[in-house]
Amino acid sequence: MDDFDPPPPIVLPPLGRKGRGAGLNMTGRFEARQRERVDDGWDVAEPLPPLKTELIVDASKSVITRNDSPDLPFAQSINPYRGCEHGCIYCYARPSHAYLGFSPGLDFETKIVYKPAAAALLREELTQASYRCAPLALGMNTDAWQPVERQLGITRGILETLAECKHPFGTVSKSALILRDIDILAAMAEENLCHVAITLSTLDPELARRSEPRAASPARRLAVVRQLAAAGVPVGVSIAPVIPALNDHELESIMAAALEAGARKAFYTALRLPRELSPLFRDWLASHAPGRAGHVMSVLRQMRGGADNDSNFASRMRGLGQFASVLQQRFRLASKRLGLDDQNAAWPQLDCSRFVKPRRASPQGELF
Repeated sequence: MDDFDPPPPIVLPPLGRKGRGAGLNMTGRFEARQRERVDDGWDVAEPLPPLKTELIVDASKSVITRNDSPDLPFAQSINPYRGCEHGCIYCYARPSHAYLGFSPGLDFETKIVYKPAAAALLREELTQASYRCAPLALGMNTDAWQPVERQLGITRGILETLAECKHPFGTVSKSALILRDIDILAAMAEENLCHVAITLSTLDPELARRSEPRAASPARRLAVVRQLAAAGVPVGVSIAPVIPALNDHELESIMAAALEAGARKAFYTALRLPRELSPLFRDWLASHAPGRAGHVMSVLRQMRGGADNDSNFASRMRGLGQFASVLQQRFRLASKRLGLDDQNAAWPQLDCSRFVKPRRASPQGELF
């Protein structure tokens, strides 16, 4: 080596913690100061202690969020939690934690903001004279049945309110905890008031463990599909996200497994990497799939017009280009071969005609 050549850069080990998905905890984009890890030469490699989950109260005065996005099948939603313990490295909701002053990295998995008054706020909003019933989407940003729900029971309270009012809703989850509420789901399904989709991104338990560290295993999620279907709950499978050169080869296998388990519907979305999610996912690839990292990002950028992400409503869910086109063709052919085309026709149109506004709480009790 020439005397004037700079020394090779010191590569810091990932900041990953056991049971957590992200290896970084970068500062959110709205913070005045940015943090960066540096090696002063004195660091000693040693296992990092587990990170505990911190629960933070959300004092929001309303609980229903409305949107007019043309590529979303719902106009209003409820999210009992911000942040998610599942720790899925690919979660498109991670950047939203920056709005709270937290990192989209490890903070997203360990600082869970919850809405203790969610059921009461929902009841109050449903009583408003201006409210018009339309299907609600439950837990579209972060999972409504993530691990802390076992302790807090906020989602259960929301379901009880929706059942009382006969208000239709749909939900997506990757948690086996949803079976705790199968009594409410089954009863509402009988009146065409709910349907459920279970997210299944891979059938490979090792890939799932690395990319979704605190979510139910793929086999357990298929078992959830079976139990929901057996209880009469219309259930589908969300294959999300499809990651090129990592899990895209599983598309047909996942669809076949979902159908065998009793799913009526299957749909997919391509990987999205908005804002801080891009460096988080790149860091994860370098740690967990270094041999494929370059290929994954190359194909993904082809799907996103040369960038890591594409926010265009017309293309953000499926992508652009040849790979995206082939993926769509594969999905259509597999749907036809498996008979999911006919099954999709049976996916229920939720019934809004049964809705009954809840009664306002009266200081004089039920007599009046």
